[in-house]
Amino acid sequence: MERALRLLTILEDAGFEAYIIGGAVRDMIMHVEPHDFDIVTSARPEQVVEILGEYGIDTPGVVGKSFGVVVAVVDGEHYEIATYRKERYGVDSHRPEEIIYADSLAEDVKRRDFTANGIAMNRYKEIVDFVGGRRDIKHKILRTIGNPEDRFQEDALRLFRACRFVAKLDFLPSRDLLDAMPKAFHRVSGLSLERVRNELNRLLLEPAVAKGLDVLVQSRLAECSCRVVENGVIREVPILPELYHLVDLPQEKAFHEFDGWYHTLAVVAHTEPDLILRWGALLHDVAKGMPAIREIINGRLTDRGHDIMGANMAYDLLIRLGYNKQFASRVSWIVKNHMRFHFFSQHQEADEKKWLRKEARSGEFRDSAIMREAWQQLAKVCAADVLGCGKSYASTDGTLAFGECMADLSLVMPVHTKDLNYDQRVFDVAGNRVAKGLQYLLQQVQNGVIQNEPDALYAALVHKFQRTE
Repeated sequence: MERALRLLTILEDAGFEAYIIGGAVRDMIMHVEPHDFDIVTSARPEQVVEILGEYGIDTPGVVGKSFGVVVAVVDGEHYEIATYRKERYGVDSHRPEEIIYADSLAEDVKRRDFTANGIAMNRYKEIVDFVGGRRDIKHKILRTIGNPEDRFQEDALRLFRACRFVAKLDFLPSRDLLDAMPKAFHRVSGLSLERVRNELNRLLLEPAVAKGLDVLVQSRLAECSCRVVENGVIREVPILPELYHLVDLPQEKAFHEFDGWYHTLAVVAHTEPDLILRWGALLHDVAKGMPAIREIINGRLTDRGHDIMGANMAYDLLIRLGYNKQFASRVSWIVKNHMRFHFFSQHQEADEKKWLRKEARSGEFRDSAIMREAWQQLAKVCAADVLGCGKSYASTDGTLAFGECMADLSLVMPVHTKDLNYDQRVFDVAGNRVAKGLQYLLQQVQNGVIQNEPDALYAALVHKFQRTE
C-alpha cells in the first residue's frame, strides 16, 4: 500500500493526477486485504518512465503501446500504471478497436465494467466515486457502469466476468444486468475458448461459487458457444449446455431436498476451492434425468447408471473445453465412482480391497501415491454430495473415514512395478527375465499373497523360477 501511495505522490509532485483504482480500492472498502494495486494517471507513458527514472524506479517497459501501461518495480513489487484512456469497440467480441488517451479520471472510469471496480483513491486515501460503487458495495449489488447492454455488447467477456464477480464478492446481480445479458449472447461466439475457460476456472475457485454458477446457467450463458482456431480454421465450441437440463429436475424426496441443479450447486459449495474437486462436484450428477437414465421404479424416481454415463459426459466435456487428458480423466474417475463409494462407505460387508485391487490394475494411475490422492479427492466430493442433499441428519463421518481407509490401503497396494520394494537380489535371480518377474511379483502383492518387502519379494521370485525350470 505504502509503495503504491509513494508512486502517486511522485506523479502528483511532477504535476500530474494519479490514483489507485479498481480491485484494491474495492477490497479496502470491503475490509479485505488488497494484493494488486493498479494506478491510473494523466501522465503519458513516456512521461511516467521519465519521472520514475529520476527517482531510480525501474520501468522494464510499456505493456502494449496501444494500452499505455507502464510497469514500475518498487522494492521488488510490480505496479501497473495506466494512462487515462477511452475505448471504442468494433466487431471483435473482446478487444477494443481503438484506444485513445483521455483527459480525466471520469472519462477513464466510464469505460470500466462494474461500479464496484470503478472506485478510485488518491494519495491521501480519499475515495473518488463517480459511479455509485460504494453504494453498490454497501448493498452487495453487482451493477455495470452505465448501460449494461452497451457494456456487454462492447466486450462479451464481461458476461462471464459478471458471473465471476458475483461469485468473488458474494453479490447479487442487478435486475437490469440480468436482463441485458441475453441481448449480448450473439457476441460470445467471437470469444476465444482460452479466455472463456480462464474465466470458468477463476469462477470455480471463488468463495460464493454457487451464486456465480447459478447466474451462468440460469441466464443460459452456459449454452452459448465460443470458438477455437485450429490450423487456420475456426471451430465452434459449446461451453456448458449439459448443465441446463438439471434446472428444475425433480429428485426423489426421500433422499434429496433440492432439484438436480440446486443439489449440484450445494455440492460444489461444500467442496474446497480446488479445480478437480469443483469440476467433480459440478459434473457428478450431470447425467441425471437423461432419457436413458431416468426411470420410475416402485413409485420412486431413479437414475441408475448416471455415474457411468456422467463419467463419459464429463470426460468429453472437459476435453472439448481444452483441459488436458490427465485432468479430464481424474474428474471423470470421480464422477464414475461416486455412487460406488457411497455404497462401500455404508456397507461394511463390501470388499474394499477387491475394489482397490481393481483400480490399481485399471491403468488409471501411474503409482500408489497418485491413486491415494484420487481416493482423497473422491472422498471429499462424496462428503460434499452427502451435505448437498440438504437433509438435517446428514453426516460425513463415515464417508471421510472410508476415504482415509482407502487412501491408507493405497500405500500398501502397488500400482506399478516401481512401487515394489525390491533390492538387487531380484535382478540377480531374474537375469534376462526381470520384466516378467516384476509383473509376477506385482500381481502377487496386489493379491495379498506376499508382502511388499525385499526378503518376501526375493523368496517369491526364487520359488517362481525354481518351479518353472
